[in-house]
Amino acid sequence: MDYSEIEQALIEFRNKKGWQKYHNLKDLAISLNIEASEVLEIFQWHSTEQQLDAAEKQHLQEELADTLIYIFYLCEKIQVDPLEIVAQKMKVNKSRHWNTEEKA
Repeated sequence: MDYSEIEQALIEFRNKKGWQKYHNLKDLAISLNIEASEVLEIFQWHSTEQQLDAAEKQHLQEELADTLIYIFYLCEKIQVDPLEIVAQKMKVNKSRHWNTEEKA
């Protein structure tokens, strides 16, 4: 599926469920943050070296999908293509100078 097909499927799903009344920018942003926190929760109490097991990887994939879905709904709401805004941001980032030295 390309992005336009995914967007259309998400909109159809949302409308079939009658959720469009809840899809305002504030509530979508809150939902995005909640889903992003669920991504973080997978890593809670793990050391940085600890690998995810198969169940954790599956859970991570599901939470990443949920997070992307809310991002896509937000993009649809403000009528932007998420792939285009990422490409635009990458152009900005390439022109920036990053301080990668650790601070004492």
